[in-house]
Amino acid sequence: MTQPSRTGGQILVDALQIHGVDTAFGVPGESYLDVLDALHDSGIRFIINRQEGGAAFMAEAHGKLTGKPGICFVTRGPGATNASIGVHTAYQDSTPMILFIGQVGNDFIDREAFQEIDYRRMYGQMAKWVAQIDRAERIPEYLAHAFQVATSGRPGPVVLALPEDMLTSLASVADTRPYRPVQAAPSAPQMAQLRSMLAAAQRPLLLLGGSTWTPQACADLQHFAEANHLPVACAFRFQDLLDNAHPNYIGDVGIGINPKLAARVKQADLVIAIGPRLGEMTTGGYTLFESPVPRQRLVHFHTDALELGSVYQAELMINSGMPQACAMLAALEPVDASAWQHTPAEARLELAAWQQQPPVFQDGQAPLNLWQVTQDIMAQVPHDTIVTNGAGNYASWAHRFHCYGGLRTQLAPTNGAMGYGVPSGIAAKIVHPERSVITFAGDGEYLMNGQELATAVQYKAGLVIIVFNNQMFGTIRMHQERDYPGRVSGTTLHNPDFAALAQAYGAHGEVVNTTAEFAPALQRALAHARAHSLPALIELRYDGNLITPNTTLAAIRSTAEKARAAK
Repeated sequence: MTQPSRTGGQILVDALQIHGVDTAFGVPGESYLDVLDALHDSGIRFIINRQEGGAAFMAEAHGKLTGKPGICFVTRGPGATNASIGVHTAYQDSTPMILFIGQVGNDFIDREAFQEIDYRRMYGQMAKWVAQIDRAERIPEYLAHAFQVATSGRPGPVVLALPEDMLTSLASVADTRPYRPVQAAPSAPQMAQLRSMLAAAQRPLLLLGGSTWTPQACADLQHFAEANHLPVACAFRFQDLLDNAHPNYIGDVGIGINPKLAARVKQADLVIAIGPRLGEMTTGGYTLFESPVPRQRLVHFHTDALELGSVYQAELMINSGMPQACAMLAALEPVDASAWQHTPAEARLELAAWQQQPPVFQDGQAPLNLWQVTQDIMAQVPHDTIVTNGAGNYASWAHRFHCYGGLRTQLAPTNGAMGYGVPSGIAAKIVHPERSVITFAGDGEYLMNGQELATAVQYKAGLVIIVFNNQMFGTIRMHQERDYPGRVSGTTLHNPDFAALAQAYGAHGEVVNTTAEFAPALQRALAHARAHSLPALIELRYDGNLITPNTTLAAIRSTAEKARAAK
């Protein structure tokens, strides 16, 4: 039935509620005041951010955690450009998200009015769909389509521009039904072929990744792996698709891969890739699999038919959502696994050895042992703790040594976006206030979105942030020493007192300089976060020479200098 006349802003907010939205993130702008007014009397919680990049990251993290589109509102021009980093992250991470941008009025369009940008051109390559709603009566149609596009097939971001005059105009229009995501499913012949290929294998391996995973899909996948005694590896930053304590989990396939796991991937005679894109990070720069035809027999499941065969021509390519695929995998009759049933246990021993205290700390000379920091965290937090991080070498301590407890205990950007850790941690605590949240952040990364600590205080998001302060952009410095040894340029940082800065925001803050200081500091931070529902920050001050678990900057420089001298 046609509704009474409503403003465009009210129609939009009503449509969001129909589609199940309960939380939105954003920075206010005069370009969408009518939406803000409609939100005032709605049941939607609007989280006010301090910068649009932080807002977009929070919306993306919300989409990852819930499987529903993360919602973000920003204003035109500078607001939209700031938010683009979250859209790019959502695209590469296959995360459902909808970004709403206030736009100049229709009467000003195409005059390069104040802060005017053509968002179709700006976002064209980093979103699934970009559109502008010029007429208020079409808002329900556009929103229904936006939710459908964001969640169906390979999920991703949608961008909708909202001209200011459209939002204040009146229209009488009927609402739509709630959206219903659409996913493909495997056919019975495809599953029969997969089972035949598995029965003929001698060294099979499962590789998990991608999006559309649900708790039931993970449970079905686990049943399939257990029934067939299959070793399970997880793609880069998708380590939480199987509880890392599970006897079939053998490690992550990404940056800094365990060399023995890399060898297992290369030597496998059958790889069943369920969900990942098989992009640069997951394939070790396209070296673990030969292109276009891998040496291994390859079965590739993916939500997007266009992704299948885009780099690797798998022998069996199956377009499917993960719940649909895993339900059919779980229903398959198990094969004779006698040829490889010993593999998970052997690979687990290799993983355990890989996660032991690394060489850079074995001499006991470093005042602050970052490996022990990760052990202390795991000893003090529940197994379902959500761990978030952005980009940087500091993240290797979480990736390599932390034991993730299962689906959505890890939030990290596959596109390598710095500044993601703090906003995603805050979003995680807002979505799951009952769970512990630990954020790993480098010193350079923290200051990209550390202002969102004010958001955490305002909304009582009691996460714990660990800032790794080595006074440099460590990843770039590492590459610099490898390619231009001894010529340090553009990578040294002068940092504030992060603990004092946290206290200025109203959070708990401490500085840790030695290994012995960390466990008690973490205990106090966790207690403060629980007791007051406020964030806590621990600043780790450590020797920047300890650049990765495997080597030091001095060693990288020495190797590079010797290589140059030998030329």
